[in-house]
Amino acid sequence: MKGKLTLTPIFCAAASLVFSTSASAQDFTPIVPPAPGSPPVKPSSPLGSTGGAIIPETEVASIKPVNNSKKYEAVVRIENSSLSPDYRTPWNTGRDGGGNGTGWLVGKNKFITNAHVVSNSRIVYIKKVGDAKPYRAKILHIGHDCDLAMLELEDPSAFEGVPPFEIGELPQLDTKVKVIGYPIGGERISITSGVVSRIDFLTYSHSAVDLHLTVQIDAAINPGNSGGPVLQDGKVVGVAFQGYSGNVAQNTGYMIPPPVIRRFLRDVEDGRYDHYVDLSITEFTLLNPAQREALGLPNDGIGIMIADAEPDGSAGGILKTGDVLLAIDGRPVKSNGLISYAGEEVNMNEIVERKFAGDIIKMRIWRDKKPMDVQVTLKRFLPYLISAKKYGEKPRYVMYSGLLFQPLDRNLMAAHGIKALDVRYHFDAYVNDEIYKERPEVIVLTSILPDAINSYFSAFSHSIIDEINGVKIKTLEDVHQALTKADGEFVVIKLFGNGRPIVIERSRVEAAQKRIQEKYNVIRDHYLGDDIEKEHGHGPAGL
Repeated sequence: MKGKLTLTPIFCAAASLVFSTSASAQDFTPIVPPAPGSPPVKPSSPLGSTGGAIIPETEVASIKPVNNSKKYEAVVRIENSSLSPDYRTPWNTGRDGGGNGTGWLVGKNKFITNAHVVSNSRIVYIKKVGDAKPYRAKILHIGHDCDLAMLELEDPSAFEGVPPFEIGELPQLDTKVKVIGYPIGGERISITSGVVSRIDFLTYSHSAVDLHLTVQIDAAINPGNSGGPVLQDGKVVGVAFQGYSGNVAQNTGYMIPPPVIRRFLRDVEDGRYDHYVDLSITEFTLLNPAQREALGLPNDGIGIMIADAEPDGSAGGILKTGDVLLAIDGRPVKSNGLISYAGEEVNMNEIVERKFAGDIIKMRIWRDKKPMDVQVTLKRFLPYLISAKKYGEKPRYVMYSGLLFQPLDRNLMAAHGIKALDVRYHFDAYVNDEIYKERPEVIVLTSILPDAINSYFSAFSHSIIDEINGVKIKTLEDVHQALTKADGEFVVIKLFGNGRPIVIERSRVEAAQKRIQEKYNVIRDHYLGDDIEKEHGHGPAGL
């Protein structure tokens, strides 16, 4: 679920919510050989330190090591080599990276881990408990909105006969759980235990905009634990995925609970992941007795007021500002936005969370001082994605005469450090002020590759493109088409909120384009996305 006023980032001073993926090897104390001439060192006892006691050889022979690894052989170590897109120089292949996390067997040759463990992946390997051999894997499905992914092995023979974990129910408060994984500090499996301390509806930091049911536990969740199973009575009741950095919240970790896991598994049953749907409303509490009396409502603690329903969203044209939502799918909605579900008080959006595109939810609302029943057919609301972190996508761009044009999104804002007020307004108010209706994509002049043809244009960086040669710019493809079909002596680029346009002499463009591409190693001067490239038959280079 995504929302405007309902987004509640879980950040605090000196601490932030971070993934639990290990991204680097650890330092170990080296074994230093004895100096020349030193007396020989006696080998240590095969059983390690005995506190000074001497164990007879007959007793040593009778002692057998305890091996509990068999019960956790469905837990795997995942190693990912990644290539992160470079939004500053989008024509380049990107930046190498990688790290390790944890996963677990959920079915025959089907492994679950976090999406952030395998994001931007080039190569993924899986390692089995007690087996140093890496096994090549591939990503079957990845859900960045719920931070889950499903992998399979190219050769699954190593896991033949290994029983998968069974998924349990949502754990109750004040019950014990175990976190299994490969956290920072070693190469072997680690087990920590803790207590379920909170069940809430919180932001998933992988996308930074999606809110889902989340379980807080006081077991240690460290880098490398990501994707690992959280067990209760031998069943998976969660997937470890994030925790706080800093010193504010000690031993506070979060896991993805069974309802989210099951929804992901059900979504991919047809061979593809279809994402979460959105109710696309904002709401506020209705606790003031006088306000309730003015609306004709009893002071019974039931009902939450609709602040807005996105016209293009699921509830657009059905719910109105000022409506009071009394019940959703037959469950009363309390005045603080909570409902009773599976024995817990959870956010009312938990009803929507478990639905899919095309599903219908029934609502009882209060309008004009009387109750009425309505139905809403659920769907995704794509404009929310401008605020989401994106993964596994090649940055789209057009480079013309050294001017770099790119569509606005969260990745772009972060990569270019954009602080221009016009751009920030379009980013922050894109949904609230329905900017998406006029500009499905907000195109920004992000940077300028210096050349004689664009001299004295540097002040125009971080401006929004309004028109090119009289063509209103609504998408990146509009930019490409306007520049490709430009005729006349000049190319005139008008900027939003700026009366002075950019003017380029068209006869100089071809030579400048070639010169700039060679100088800055720009292999390709545009990329509009695979679908558009195929549709228009664009080649690898040339406007």
